[in-house]
Amino acid sequence: MQDQSLPAKSVAKPGAALKALRRKHGWTLAEVSQRTGLPTSTLSKIENDKMSVTFDKLARISAGLRVDISALFSGGNGADSQSGASGRRSITRAGQGKAIETKNYSHLYPAWELLNKSIIPIVAELRAHSIEEFGELIRHPGEEYAFVLEGEVDFYTSLYAPVRLNAGDSIYFDSGMGHAYIAASEGPCRVLSLCSAPETQLLAALAERPRREQAREAPVAPRRRRLKSA
Repeated sequence: MQDQSLPAKSVAKPGAALKALRRKHGWTLAEVSQRTGLPTSTLSKIENDKMSVTFDKLARISAGLRVDISALFSGGNGADSQSGASGRRSITRAGQGKAIETKNYSHLYPAWELLNKSIIPIVAELRAHSIEEFGELIRHPGEEYAFVLEGEVDFYTSLYAPVRLNAGDSIYFDSGMGHAYIAASEGPCRVLSLCSAPETQLLAALAERPRREQAREAPVAPRRRRLKSA
């Protein structure tokens, strides 16, 4: 009897898609390097599957080449993305999707094969257990709705005091405001997030974060004035 079970989630391997996209547009590795800010040696390793692609690199490729992230997952064939066809749909079975691992989140993208989506669904498992561990808050265009699927979550923003969200709680907010999801309980903490930002803009914002984080400065204590001796 054949095993009818569905495959587990698949991990994105955009190397072949990047190479196909580059050849389609006639770009050299040097030109792609200039657009994305990634060294040609790194791009070559990615194309030949000799390097795993971090979320930062994937975001920089998507933003620099101005392509939907789904084009990198599906081999770069976006011929139907501009057809204007209506009535499309996508079914994602439990545990399926495209996975991207980052320092603070383990992202799972449902409906990854649909290009130019108006809403970006993301299932994120939280890794950081403190705001200090998380680092700089994330900002990106648009609005965001988050529903806590599992565990307890501390939600931080740049304008409001932190708030504790339990499983079943949700929040809707302006994602241009700095924000972070922090795991506040033992065991898995997962959030379903729906983002209205175009996918390339969302990824571009996340790609900028590591570079800004390097330049992050700690608060400076006020100087004490020296009293002049009489």
